[in-house]
Amino acid sequence: MRNQNSSPKPITRRDFLRTSSATALSVAAGAAALSIERGAHAAGSDILKVGMIGCGGRNAGAADEALTADRGARLVAMCDIFMDRINAKRDLLKAAHPAQVAVNDDHRFPGFGGYRHVIDACDVILIANGAKFHPFHAMSAIEAGKHVFVEKPHGIDPRGVRLMQQAADLAKEKNLCIVSGLQSRFHAGYIETIKRIQDGAIGDIVSIEENFLRAPYGVTERKPGLTELEWQCSTQYHFRWLSGDDVPQSLVHNLDRSSWVLGNAVPIKCHGLAGRSAMIEPVYGDVFDHHSVIYQFPNGVRVYAFCRTTTGCYDEDSSLILGSKGQASVTACRIWGQNNWRWQGQCDPYQVEHNRLFAAIRSGNPINCGAYMARSTMITVMGQLSCYTGKEITWDQVNHSSFFYPPKPEDCHDGMDAPAKPGPDGSYPVPAPGRTDWDLS
Repeated sequence: MRNQNSSPKPITRRDFLRTSSATALSVAAGAAALSIERGAHAAGSDILKVGMIGCGGRNAGAADEALTADRGARLVAMCDIFMDRINAKRDLLKAAHPAQVAVNDDHRFPGFGGYRHVIDACDVILIANGAKFHPFHAMSAIEAGKHVFVEKPHGIDPRGVRLMQQAADLAKEKNLCIVSGLQSRFHAGYIETIKRIQDGAIGDIVSIEENFLRAPYGVTERKPGLTELEWQCSTQYHFRWLSGDDVPQSLVHNLDRSSWVLGNAVPIKCHGLAGRSAMIEPVYGDVFDHHSVIYQFPNGVRVYAFCRTTTGCYDEDSSLILGSKGQASVTACRIWGQNNWRWQGQCDPYQVEHNRLFAAIRSGNPINCGAYMARSTMITVMGQLSCYTGKEITWDQVNHSSFFYPPKPEDCHDGMDAPAKPGPDGSYPVPAPGRTDWDLS
């Protein structure tokens, strides 16, 4: 089970359902905490039909939390590129929530087009699949009048992030909920820590250091019989046309916290240094294995952001704020210097965000995370593009860019050619900073 102390190693949905007994305990705990308001009627019914777009570990965790948040929630539809993943996650979730999982065989939808059937069948859509599709699927659900939970990142390129902002704006117009998987905003300890920083506990902010250093995530050996397209979809974190690479994928949490600490500010410009040095085998696709991005914010504050996905190296996940009178660690909920302080509470922000979502649906007072979800993602996109091209990227430039990683999500279909092509040695070419010259206009 997740450690919910104030300074744990950050938790992720990737740990969901390691054991069915641990999940059963979390369900029991969540059910005991349900409020009367979440048991109220929604649109004349106690039942909220929930659907999953994507059946990896990330969305299985979101579904577990959704069903824990509201005893009237029923999981009724699931889609994924692969039917075996749909079946596996249905079985796991059914074991954890036997009374709430009601996915019939004819409500399992494999392939790129399955999202349409899930949206048609449900009231609440959980989106956690290839990040390329997050904006497109979120907009499709909002247009259909459905409430949405969508994982980070909220796009992988300028075109996609702008679409996500449009989806959030449309949700507001239609009085629908859209909740972001940037769960830091729901952590009580982080909220209190950042409030104290903004109230002057460490003086003026001088600089910020952000780290997400770890081994490669989701490394999967290629199964016999998979087409090139199926292989790339089965290991989507390692192909940039699907994932956007590690600055949007990993540093988005860190850079969301940096922007939040700085009053939800955006950078003026950034420059990045990155490449692939060690993880070069075909199994690692066409993404980089290390990134460093320096962002210049208003008032001269610089944010130094680092991520790495290599084995056998030093690991760290942190958000460190350096001030004129002290320092703070957001993730440890701690301040030291002239005003020593440490938060002593417990919080599971992954569960809190779903509690808030379903309470908002039940009450008719929509929650909308659009104020920060697209902005924080765009900060990562400009950093990733700077790393790929070796060029300085400005905030104005990236926000006026129409660049996207082809193909467009709406043009993806079963049986299409895989966008990434392996070289003669089986490895996939990567961008060459200083030589890669994409049109970012």
